[in-house]
Amino acid sequence: MIADRPASGRDDGCGTRDTAPSHQWGEGQRPPSTSLRNRLTSHPASSWRGLWGALLLLPFLAAFPARPDEAFVTSQPAEMLSIVDLDTRKVVATLSIPGKPAGIAVSPDGRRAFVTSPDGRALTILDAAARTVTARVDVGGGPVGVAVLPSGEVAYVADWYGARVVAVEAASGRILGTVETGLSPSGLAVTPDGALLLSADRDSDAVSVIDTASLKRVGEIKVGSRPFGVTIDAAGARAYTANVASNDVSVIDIATRQLIATVTVGERPYAVALAQGRAFVTNQYAGTLSVFDLDTLEPIGTVAVGEYPEGIAASSDGAFVYVANWETNTLSVVDARTLKLVDDIVVADGPRAFGAFIRAPSR
Repeated sequence: MIADRPASGRDDGCGTRDTAPSHQWGEGQRPPSTSLRNRLTSHPASSWRGLWGALLLLPFLAAFPARPDEAFVTSQPAEMLSIVDLDTRKVVATLSIPGKPAGIAVSPDGRRAFVTSPDGRALTILDAAARTVTARVDVGGGPVGVAVLPSGEVAYVADWYGARVVAVEAASGRILGTVETGLSPSGLAVTPDGALLLSADRDSDAVSVIDTASLKRVGEIKVGSRPFGVTIDAAGARAYTANVASNDVSVIDIATRQLIATVTVGERPYAVALAQGRAFVTNQYAGTLSVFDLDTLEPIGTVAVGEYPEGIAASSDGAFVYVANWETNTLSVVDARTLKLVDDIVVADGPRAFGAFIRAPSR
């Protein structure tokens, strides 16, 4: 396994280096600008015709709201990617992904999705809208976590066995370089400005800080025991690691590169999502989410979800949190404000969805 699940299929929370890296384991309008008013005055007839034409189109454009979020859910034993319409809460497409897919990252612009296959030593690059594979890149080792630059131009892959991160050009699949990390890098996250990449190095009990411009490791932050998932807030100020062996979440100040707090959560935490000013943590052994306040770091409560929850992500508007449940083969839908479980969506066998698996399509 890679996320701490031995060959028998249950997680011992500790994992070993010789196990396989998979789960066997606004209203109104602003007035026109001065330049536009000048153009309207100098060419009144044609300009006003164009303006009226645009105004007549507005009711029709309003009739086509932004499309709903989609979830791209990797299922490891099924070797499948399920695409879920989160408005209808139904699976609308599936793709076969060989090599026991685990990690997933959808680019911020929604154009591409990137899937790691630990057993296949590969990164699969998808056209997210067309739902087609555009490239399959042999990155070697045991690829697990994956993250994407805000520009969508480069994907970073954590090689569990090689203690390194591989940078891959999104458009071509070309490998741009590698950088060493601590032992067993798992979760990855990029700061909103794209300047830094954080790697949760599980067997080093640390987070590596990597400069994306130079692809150099520029720091290391000690955290709890066996960090797996790592999440960065929207401001790029703090990072949160789920520490599977110490049953807690480490809170990191990114600017100072310091551990500033430790929050106790449930048994075998796997990953963290942020929404509504709260942190939501999947507890694998407990079958729950631990929820705490991001300002006070005080606990708010727990939410029962499916059995063996792993990957977790928030909707683009922060209203819902989605949880992949390995044993029950479901994607749980949790209201991030009320902390109520509102639905369970059946997906392919063994969903992990480790990473940023929500796609927010543009109009």
